Amino acid sequence: MSTTFHTKDLSQSSFLITGGAGFIGSHIAEYLLKNGAGKVRVLDNLVNGFQSNLDILKRYDQFEFIEGDIRNIDTCQQACAGMDYVSHQAALGSVPRSIKEPVYFTEVNIGGFANMLKAAVDNNIKQFVYASSSSVYGDEPTLPKQENKVGNCLSPYAATKKTNELYAQVFADVYGIKLMGFRYFNIFGPRQDPDGAYAAVIPLFVKHIMNRTEVFINGDGGQTRDFTFIDNAVQVNIKGMLTDNAEALNKVYNIAMGENFSVNYLYNACVEYLKSDFAATYREPRAGDIRDSLADISLAKKLLGYEPVKKFEAGLEETIEFFKQKYSNG
Repeated sequence: MSTTFHTKDLSQSSFLITGGAGFIGSHIAEYLLKNGAGKVRVLDNLVNGFQSNLDILKRYDQFEFIEGDIRNIDTCQQACAGMDYVSHQAALGSVPRSIKEPVYFTEVNIGGFANMLKAAVDNNIKQFVYASSSSVYGDEPTLPKQENKVGNCLSPYAATKKTNELYAQVFADVYGIKLMGFRYFNIFGPRQDPDGAYAAVIPLFVKHIMNRTEVFINGDGGQTRDFTFIDNAVQVNIKGMLTDNAEALNKVYNIAMGENFSVNYLYNACVEYLKSDFAATYREPRAGDIRDSLADISLAKKLLGYEPVKKFEAGLEETIEFFKQKYSNG
């Protein structure tokens, strides 16, 4: 990631990234460390995070790690102490998993979020940005998705993210904390988890195509997603934490490319890039999934200067190359 998303000197500032051993969090932390941040502290319980991501961050002297859980308020207070900015990425993802484990998702995604907000207020955090999700749009059919048009939630996961937005608004109004949320649309890229029952689709496809092991497409594969390369999520977290634009605060933003592709298109692109002829197996559609997804990103462009830096195909190529190296090296 060579693009620079900030103009300020970061050397006098300290940043807390919750979930910083995870996919998105580790990329945000790495960007800050590479660009001379005074201190970058990661809080992660390593349930979804990886030691391999921490190993990348440990190369920098300004890095600090707290192993802990956001469900513990004292841990959140400790993590926020002495910090200027917070990027809250710690959460449980996955729609199908939330349908199986709704209470666990509520404890982490809502209880943990409230703990982090309270700790941020108590420690006078300057600006707090957090991960929301495109899943909050639920059954609202309009495309492209606009921030002010939200439907009924289709999963416990979506409900937790919608609740985060409500809590954020209340904390902004009651405590005066400066906040903003990012509704991510299908973020992908290197270091995304390819394993486990709820693995992300792109690394999953690459792994199975390379190993020639059965790979599933849910439904007919015609469903579309606004696939968004990781650099774009990093960009908006940096801009969100550092913005001086008062009008940008206490809002939620779509973070995406503003273009969508079908799952079939994605699979065929993976097969083609890997020079394979391996065919996917189609199965029943997944409960809680929306059919089509496409974001209107004009609000983030206008108020945060967000400008997607890498298109879907270029990002996909970089991602496939990463996993190709990973699997060919065992």
